[in-house]
Amino acid sequence: MRGGLRRVSAGSALARGLAMTVLAGAAALAGCAQVPPGAQPPVEAATWSVPAGPGPALTPVDFAQVPGWTTDKAAQALPAFLASCDQMASAPAQQLGGQGEAAARGGTPAQWQASCAAARAVPPGDDAAARSFFEAAFQPFGLSSDGSAQGLFTGYYEPEVAGARAPGGIYRYPIYRRPADLPPGRATPYFSRADIEAGALNRKRLELLWLADPIDVFFLHIQGAGRIRLPNGQIVRVSYDGQNGQTYVPIGRVLVDRGEMTLDQVSMQTIRGWLVSHPEQAREVMNQNPSYVFFREVNGVSADVGPPGALGAPLAPGRSVAVDKGYIPLGAPLWIDTLDPLDGSKMRRVMVAQDLGGAIRGPVRADIFFGWGKEAEERAGRMRQQGIAFLFLPKASQTAAR
Repeated sequence: MRGGLRRVSAGSALARGLAMTVLAGAAALAGCAQVPPGAQPPVEAATWSVPAGPGPALTPVDFAQVPGWTTDKAAQALPAFLASCDQMASAPAQQLGGQGEAAARGGTPAQWQASCAAARAVPPGDDAAARSFFEAAFQPFGLSSDGSAQGLFTGYYEPEVAGARAPGGIYRYPIYRRPADLPPGRATPYFSRADIEAGALNRKRLELLWLADPIDVFFLHIQGAGRIRLPNGQIVRVSYDGQNGQTYVPIGRVLVDRGEMTLDQVSMQTIRGWLVSHPEQAREVMNQNPSYVFFREVNGVSADVGPPGALGAPLAPGRSVAVDKGYIPLGAPLWIDTLDPLDGSKMRRVMVAQDLGGAIRGPVRADIFFGWGKEAEERAGRMRQQGIAFLFLPKASQTAAR
């Protein structure tokens, strides 16, 4: 589960009211936090001396140690970073996350003020100037955990599915608003997926939209946001607005445990294919995941940007990632060095921590937002690659000046 959006003005009600999005991509479906069997070999060995475990570690390095640093079109990352700056400025008291050095340098919006101001002065589209900005503003840290720099990188996207405002014909499967008796942050579990599918919310008038396919409903829950295409061609954007407090159970793991596929075969595409080809078993398998997501309609958002992430900033395709806030502050730039899931080419670029994910755990772990449409779906569904990562934090001189 997870989410993404478009540029939101810093003072808007949407920016203030966005709940934490939860998206988990193929990793959530498979339930794997470790590097899966059959994955491609490590894309790059660590370029620094990785501290022996146990536990997470941040190792300061030079930009010369960041593999492929000069090859990225760094200016393409600046709009995502500036969108995070807007959100931090609108909520200066929020806690961004991180621990140890990450929290000390980047755990609060005030620690990003100088780098945000410098970023606004970079000419748009100037890759050399953008690269110089990152080098001047940030100290890169190699990320590692338990003596290893290798981590797992997955992907998510914003699905587009057919739906309608009212039930009728093929449109028989609702997505629901958050119930009034399920306040944000509620700890006590609410009705399970099976309960809701059996009618627990009937006659409560919580139906937000009606979809044509129950499998689309399930995958919309996994992704946490989506575009609903109405019969008249209109697109309605929906985003995560709560969860039922039930434990997330990945159905990819259920299918593996039942012998329907092997772990290295698990992807969003193979899981969907199995559900489609086993209609008599599909609902029972989906109900093995008791977690259930509620949605809100999002208005006034441009079609050319993604949904809002946990920070409230619009997610940028290929530049926004979901991270574990326990280790990585929201708003922080990262250098991700991994492989493209479709052709195996190197994927090395600056990305920005703008979202959270239920299956994203650990410091060397990220879920890459790939956008919307068929290509994004294909890439996100197959993205389960090894790689290494570097966290960019404001230089000590900047944070000390606060």
